[in-house]
Amino acid sequence: MNPLELRASLGLSGIYALRMLGMFLILPVFALYAKTLPGASSATEIGFALGAYGIMQALLQLPLGILSDRIGRKKVIYGGLLLFAAGSFVAASAHDIVWLTVGRVVQGSGAISAAVTALLADLTREENRTKAMAMIGMSIGTTFAVSLVLGPLLGHWIGVDGIFALTGILTLLALLGVRFIIPDPVISRFHSDTGTNTGRLRDVLRDPQLLRLNFGIFALHSAQMAMFVVIPFVLIDAGHLDKARHWLVYLPVCVIGFLLMVPAIIYGEKKQQLKCVFVASVALMAVAQLGMALALSSFWQIVVWLTFYFIAFNVLEATLPSLISKIAPADAKGTAIGVYNTAQSIGIAVGAALGGWLYAHWGSGGVFGFTTAIMLCWLLFAWTMRAPQAVKSMMFHIGEQWRGDPVALSRMLALQDGVKEAVVMRDERVAYLKVSQHSWDEASVKQLIQETY
Repeated sequence: MNPLELRASLGLSGIYALRMLGMFLILPVFALYAKTLPGASSATEIGFALGAYGIMQALLQLPLGILSDRIGRKKVIYGGLLLFAAGSFVAASAHDIVWLTVGRVVQGSGAISAAVTALLADLTREENRTKAMAMIGMSIGTTFAVSLVLGPLLGHWIGVDGIFALTGILTLLALLGVRFIIPDPVISRFHSDTGTNTGRLRDVLRDPQLLRLNFGIFALHSAQMAMFVVIPFVLIDAGHLDKARHWLVYLPVCVIGFLLMVPAIIYGEKKQQLKCVFVASVALMAVAQLGMALALSSFWQIVVWLTFYFIAFNVLEATLPSLISKIAPADAKGTAIGVYNTAQSIGIAVGAALGGWLYAHWGSGGVFGFTTAIMLCWLLFAWTMRAPQAVKSMMFHIGEQWRGDPVALSRMLALQDGVKEAVVMRDERVAYLKVSQHSWDEASVKQLIQETY
């Protein structure tokens, strides 16, 4: 990457991580805090307040991404960050569960993830786009792990209202970062690998393989939110662990989950066994949820099942985007990711609300009965999915002055050794390819593109 691309990638990864921080940092402490507020007569209200963030993300994520194509990326990002900051301060000053819910709704209205990835695409060359997106992915994973450890500690030091206030302050600082650190794009255009093409939505929504993955991310985050309505109380009641020390459980299980994720992903990709790794992880997740439903009455039982959970969660969180990239049409990857992210937000909302309601009526057994059932459904869908091709996505710029025939060039590119799919987009000046992960004739592809200038 050149210095501009590196600056843009690091800066936007930080902003993306900040958005996730608003969800993850309060995750291990939210239920305990919300229970102390007036109006939280049962876990139902707590779950709805926790999931309100996801409702707004699901509703606004795609529309705001499309809006950024029309009015500019930074305008949408500025507006989203201001909403997120306002919601954080409302939640920080909330004196009852209603205002806490309002704060979460306003926070969720700052749905800037699509605009951030679109701006990143504007600021990076095609050959470096994958690296830049990987940096965002790493920032999300790191934020999740760090938040589970820091959340209980910050909750003890400054309180959950202090966490919300801190998040609001950091968001305002992020506004300065967008203004003075993130470069303004020279050319801002739609990118099929990051943006949502409404004309391809029907195709994406009808693809049974992509629907399986969309259900998967829905189930994964639905179970996560339902779990964290319950787990903080279980750690206190059954684990006899003060809430300020919950990080002592989260830290080792997160580290173990991360360390075991890496060899699993490498094995799946290198040995073309990604489906086997994926299905095994869903099965392990189902075992973890069933174990929590049946045996969650001691500290060590909690630790064992959470360890299984985090191993499976980390592997699935990493493999799902990879599977989307392999399965989605070359010119509709951004659309597929947009639908996938929306399904994730719906899962957050549904899991938190339903988890709170089930906990209020049937206790932890009811919650983990639900999470077990949804994981078993996912296991069936995962088991029956087609194994993905061993391919990777590549992009090549075809020149601003190019006036050739995109259909003809797409056909010629598709005939090159190792190229599985090729689509040339005239308006974007980009050739999107899916190529063999192990062998393809890159030199011939580049030469063919250069000859068409």
